[in-house]
Amino acid sequence: MRIPKNTMAKEKFTFQAEVSKLLDIVAHSLYSQKEIFLRELISNSSDACDRLRYAALTESGMIEGDGEFRIEISTDGKKRVLTVSDNGIGMSRDDLVESLGTIARSGTQAFLAGLKGDQSKDMDLVGQFGVGFYSAFMVAKKVEVLSRKAGEQEAWLWTSDGKGEFTIDKAERQGSGVTVTLFLSKGEGEFLEQERLETIVKSYSDHIGIPIVFLDGKEEKTLNTASALWTRPKKDISEDQYKEFYHHAGHAFDDPWMILHNSVEGVLSYTNLLFIPSLPPFDLFHSSRKGHVKLYVKRVFITDDCEGLLPPYLRFLRGIVDSEDLSLNISREMLQKDPKLARIRSGLGKRVLAELKKKADKKADEYAEFWDNFGAVLKEGLYENFENRDKILPLCRFKTTAGDELISLDTYVERMKDGQEAIFTISGGDSELLAKSPQLEGFKARRVEVLLLTDPIDEFWVPTLGDYRDKPFKSVTRGGADLDKIAAAEDGKQKDENKEKEETPELASLIAAFKTALGEAVKDVTASERLTDSPVCLVAGEGDMDMHLERMLKQHHQLGARMASARVLELNPKHPLIKRLAELAKDGGDGLDDAAHLLLDQARIAEGEPLADPADFSRRLSLMMEKGLA
Repeated sequence: MRIPKNTMAKEKFTFQAEVSKLLDIVAHSLYSQKEIFLRELISNSSDACDRLRYAALTESGMIEGDGEFRIEISTDGKKRVLTVSDNGIGMSRDDLVESLGTIARSGTQAFLAGLKGDQSKDMDLVGQFGVGFYSAFMVAKKVEVLSRKAGEQEAWLWTSDGKGEFTIDKAERQGSGVTVTLFLSKGEGEFLEQERLETIVKSYSDHIGIPIVFLDGKEEKTLNTASALWTRPKKDISEDQYKEFYHHAGHAFDDPWMILHNSVEGVLSYTNLLFIPSLPPFDLFHSSRKGHVKLYVKRVFITDDCEGLLPPYLRFLRGIVDSEDLSLNISREMLQKDPKLARIRSGLGKRVLAELKKKADKKADEYAEFWDNFGAVLKEGLYENFENRDKILPLCRFKTTAGDELISLDTYVERMKDGQEAIFTISGGDSELLAKSPQLEGFKARRVEVLLLTDPIDEFWVPTLGDYRDKPFKSVTRGGADLDKIAAAEDGKQKDENKEKEETPELASLIAAFKTALGEAVKDVTASERLTDSPVCLVAGEGDMDMHLERMLKQHHQLGARMASARVLELNPKHPLIKRLAELAKDGGDGLDDAAHLLLDQARIAEGEPLADPADFSRRLSLMMEKGLA
């Protein structure tokens, strides 16, 4: 807990619980290459300078001195101190508390939920989440942050040993910016050596467009090239340099899965350096659906929160876009209405989709990795981006009842059976459970392939699209499957469609008895053509809401119980249990009321739906078992 503010003394704080967990993992050697801490501190300084440069466009007097931004590194061997300093936008007292004491970042809960107590696995998770400033504690026993925010006169000193608490005290600093001082732990003396630090900067931060200067007394040495990486010719950029820029721009710790570096010249000129991650970021499915591509104008950072720069279904992209034609002092409000930005957005979207198409066509295995990570996000474009729908559809891949391989819609259509007129689908949360659904039995018997749709967005783009190559999408959980039109398969050969079907003449009496017993609990009771092994299943009536969509809306409290549709109960005429019940119905036997309710509950359980009355189910089940054992 925080001690009440006292301007005459240090304030003491405890870290947010999430930060304490991070620091504990960091302290136990999160990375084998500890030098990454310097990359993180330099990256933060670079961002701070970018933000001050942008703020100064609209607020005069923000920049003090000669206006030249730089990052300075210095050491003190006797005190075993390493210092990283910048003249960027700086932080106020409240900024220090918020930025260095908490993790105010979407995806935090998902991150914490992923921590299992297994150090090696937790390290991987933290690496995906990013630790930024906290990586300093890999090499330091104490860290001080001296900061003064641009436009303010007060400076503040943040201090912590990374063991649960930090203090903030008033201080003095010449000019805005941040100075991070690391009191190195025993055994970390290599980070006091100029040559070692120079090697680290060259390896990880050469792309930074601000000079990184090493100070040795009165002597200065610039350690990086200090030119924006995206302005250099591709042939002059190594793979490692691209990777490190991705780590910097995306605040990421994985390697990029794909790199897109292009320049467009003409009526509208811009350069993009975009990356597709190899691991899904933790905030990928956050409700804000924010992008993380930075917008620059003439090499000047404008914003990393530009809503109109890329469509939300491409929010997995990281990197930068630098325009020559947007105004330097354009506001975020004006950006949303600028037709030039709309043209950049359109051009970027088409280029990304075109590159994904090349990868999908030439390297299917690699593309499958991308699809596992980001397919659910890309499919959002089918629902909300009509302009690019025809480009997104060929990129979509699906699991089916035919096996583990991911297939395209084109492949599905080519493999359709004689007599099959629709693309059959089934929706749910887990493909393995879906594959065991009783509604699929008749389709499997005829070797009819069914798409297993497990992403929530599938419930929205499928009805919006309606059909593909003149083949309508049809859920197997709806009535009217029309399986009679599709030849059944037996021992690899098609059965004669005119072969006499085994029938249960007494079924009509059973259906009538079940309808009377169940009443409004079901919409109808019918004979099934889709069941081969199970006695019963539930399906939605023609025109009713898909069963999975209804369950999903209920879970999110967007559909009341009274708005739910009654289902159709289908009976398998060939199942021994149904045959026996049909004989009882013909003879006017008792127990059909209990049997009807038990089979309805059995069908609900198979669908993963809750029982309407668990106590009643238990009573009926006990009674039926008692009769069976009598």
